[in-house]
Amino acid sequence: MTPRKATGTEDWPAILALIRRAFAGMEGRIDPPSSMHRLTPDAIAAQAREGEVWLAGDPLAACLFLTPKPDCLYLGKLAVDPSMQRRGLARALVATAEARARALGLPALELQTRVELVENHATFRALGFRQVAATAHPGFDRPTSLTFRKDLFPAPAAATV
Repeated sequence: MTPRKATGTEDWPAILALIRRAFAGMEGRIDPPSSMHRLTPDAIAAQAREGEVWLAGDPLAACLFLTPKPDCLYLGKLAVDPSMQRRGLARALVATAEARARALGLPALELQTRVELVENHATFRALGFRQVAATAHPGFDRPTSLTFRKDLFPAPAAATV
């Protein structure tokens, strides 16, 4: 499945429903609770306007938010429907993020995942990321999130976005 960029006419509630299904396994495992609980269809539409939202599948099976920062492209809300996991959708979305970062002249990808989600850590390491930091949410005296980064090298001359 080739990822496609959201154009502004998407079914934002369906994207939110996908994220909720994909993140349901975090319930009761992470503290504090996921920011997904504060996410709304309007906020997803705003992300598509101010950053990028990438989608995969018809029907919708996966999504990824991209936000350019000064030294990296930040990946957020990487979500794959549980019924579609282990089919390469996350890998395809991360490859799209790599191409976008190169097109934007950004040298790296960065993301955060919760300390408790060790299966996510393994997935991101398998995709070429390395842990670079541990941070705490406000009010916590222990790390609650890990930051992962993937440094990008120049793409072959034939690569285009």
